Order: sequence, then C-alpha cells, then structure tokens
Amino acid sequence: MKLLVTGAAGFIGSTYARRLLARGGAEWGPDVSHVTVLDKLTYAGTLSNLDTADPRLTFVHGDICDADLVDTLMARAGQVVHFAAESHVDRSIAGADPFVRTNVEGTHTLLQAALRHGVERFVHVSTDEVYGSVETGFSPETAVLDPNSPYAASKAASDLIALAYHRTHGLDVRVTRCSNNYGPHQFPEKIIPLFITNLLDGEDVPLYGDGLNVRDWLHVEDHCRGVELVRTKGSPGEIYNIGGGTALTNRELTGRLLDACGAGWSRVRYVEDRKGHDRRYAVQDDKARDELGYRPRHDFAAGLAETVAWYRDNRPWWEPLKRSALTGGSR
Repeated sequence: MKLLVTGAAGFIGSTYARRLLARGGAEWGPDVSHVTVLDKLTYAGTLSNLDTADPRLTFVHGDICDADLVDTLMARAGQVVHFAAESHVDRSIAGADPFVRTNVEGTHTLLQAALRHGVERFVHVSTDEVYGSVETGFSPETAVLDPNSPYAASKAASDLIALAYHRTHGLDVRVTRCSNNYGPHQFPEKIIPLFITNLLDGEDVPLYGDGLNVRDWLHVEDHCRGVELVRTKGSPGEIYNIGGGTALTNRELTGRLLDACGAGWSRVRYVEDRKGHDRRYAVQDDKARDELGYRPRHDFAAGLAETVAWYRDNRPWWEPLKRSALTGGSR
C-alpha cells in the first residue's frame, strides 16, 4: 500500500515517516510499501529531517492548497496521514491568515481529492487545543470544542470538516488529538527546544506570565505510534485522544530544563502573558488505551534528558534554523 504523508519534513511528520520506514516494531507499517511526503518546506520544515535516499520514500515539494498537485498525488495514494499544519500559537496571534489557509483550506483540498479518488483511509492529526482551557478534569473526545487561539480555532474547523466528509460522504476519516509534543528535530520556537537552545547558548529564557499554565507532555515517538495505531486499528469516523501522562506547569518544566542544562533561575526572564493564553490542557485518552492498546512508552525524565542531549549534540541542525526569524515565547 502506498501512503501519502503531508507535512512530513516537519517535527512530528518526519518522526512518523522515519519510524514507519525503519519498521522497528510489528505495529509500524507492515502494509506500507512506499511513502510519499508532501511538504511546502516552510520555516519549520527541512529536508534534513528525512532520508531522501531511501527508495521507499518520495519527497514532493508543494502546498496542500495546490489542488492540481494534490489531485495528482492522491490518485496514487492508498491512504493518507495528514500532519501538515501551521502550528505555533504565537504566530497565529500575530497573523492568522496562513493558519486559516493551510489548516482549513488545505485540509479541505486534501479531503476533496481523497473522496474523488476513493482513498481507503484518511487520518487527520489534530491537537488537544481544540478543547480549550480545562479548569479541572479531562477532556474526552465527546467534549464540546472551545478553542481560544486562532491556531486552535483553525484546527477545530479542520477537524469538523474532516468528520463531515465521513458523515456526509462515507470517507474513512479518523481524527487524532494529541497533547504537547517534545523530542528531537522540533523547530526551536516551541518552549522545550527554545529554552534548551537558549540555555546552551548562554541566553535567558522567556517565561510567560506567572508560569503556572499547565500542559501534558507527550514524546513525539509515542504520539506517532498512537497515530499509527489509529491508522491500522482505529474505526472510521472516530476521534482518539493521545496523551502523554505528564502534566506540568510551565514553571515546573522550566525548572527541569534549567537543571538539565546546568543553569539557574537567574536565566529566566518573565515576560507579559500571551493573549488568550489557555490555563490548562488535559485530555482523557482511555479510548485509545482500551480500544487500540495505546500506552506512552517514554518516561518523561529520561525523554527530556535525551532531548537535551540531542540538541547539545546537533548544533549544525538547529543553529541555522535559530538564525531565522523566531517569535519566542512558549506554547
């Protein structure tokens, strides 16, 4: 089976593609013979994230909003895993146009082509941010969507469009919603890689507000394995939350990063809180656990230490990216 993966030159999509082609476990792509990656190579995507010499992988430089290109690629695809998205909240606050275009219009373009060519399966990768801030408890897949940022609103819209294609047209659509991801190859604008690379360079780190916003942390490989379980074992028209099981305030996370990088609190610079900053995200992922056998395998302390080590050892990867325009701040 030939798989089309969108956005796989970025952090999460490239991890999925690499893991899929490595076939390091029985649950990874036993039915996949070839992977085609469609990526626009925006600031957050780089070919160095992929092994383009692998004959089982074809890279196509293009935009998911390009209907003609998408139609050509979809005609050759058996299934689709859709990661491509504008994903940085700060950037969406500064200007929402690319978020609406890519996340909403781009997803619709893909769905139209998938329906037209009778694609067998369409996995749409989304985020816990569509549920909005949760004061207590956990958001199940049936929770009312209450997005606050333009980014989250654009992802919520794309979720609903994708599910509508299942309910209206019968297209096999499966939606995943994940917690905050961390791990190697993450573009250094999100809080963990931004703070690590700043600290490694002897710079301060910017902590929003009082630092008490809570996020659940999910290693990128656990997320990608969850996506693969949904692709291979999930049910059409269903939504699956994928959690990490490690909830921390941004202040607690900062403390761990300072310790890992051998720095003190004098390196922390408190900055004005972000507009509409969600206080707490928390998803209930019992459905993925019970129906698919999903379990996060990465211990957070070990995973964070490995992530810090990766950035310490891979300056040639992130230094050129860091020189590009970054907004700073934390997700």
